[in-house]
Amino acid sequence: MSPRSHISTRRMVALALFAALAYVCTFFLHIKVMFLTFDAKDAFMAVAGMFFGPGAAAILSLLVATLELITMGETGLYGFIMNVISSATFTVIASLIYKHRKTLGGALFSLGTAVVGMTAVMMVMNLLITPHFMGSTVDEVAALIPTLLLPFNLTKALLNAALVLVLYKPIATALRRTRMVEGTPSQMSYRMDRRTITMLLLGVALLLISIVLFLVVLDGRFVLWE
Repeated sequence: MSPRSHISTRRMVALALFAALAYVCTFFLHIKVMFLTFDAKDAFMAVAGMFFGPGAAAILSLLVATLELITMGETGLYGFIMNVISSATFTVIASLIYKHRKTLGGALFSLGTAVVGMTAVMMVMNLLITPHFMGSTVDEVAALIPTLLLPFNLTKALLNAALVLVLYKPIATALRRTRMVEGTPSQMSYRMDRRTITMLLLGVALLLISIVLFLVVLDGRFVLWE
């Protein structure tokens, strides 16, 4: 087997693992907020995109959404479409920017842009798509933006961005140790350097903020999925 074939095989295995992690994640954090679904799978797919490119992030977004549709799709085609758009927007934006700015500042900028981008895109998509599937008017959907759609999508994006900051380093170390991605010997050990500590602190802070926002703004309108 040629070196190129080895790289391709490792890449496919890594992407399959990321798809499995993202899919399994929907079982552990799957919360219904009226007709919306709150989960954290985008974090794993965004990390995959940061290593393997925005194309991989887009493919994973479609694949995981398809698995959800087949196994637990409660909202049918509507949920599938919105799921793909939401995940692909967040993961592709994050991985596309990080591809060209692989620094801590670049990671923060890419995730911040992904949060804003996903939130904005989902506002537009709800106005365009939701009325056709929910039997409502555009005005009725627009009325939900400040009280439901905006806080929901913003909180979901913030949560996933926080998890990317927390998960990136340990996942990167694991990928390099298993030779799924290239790395120097120093990169194959998990070290609490200044960059790692900064990412963890920012991730934890953002995670707490997203949880507080979720509980306060969406209080009383969500139920744990069973």
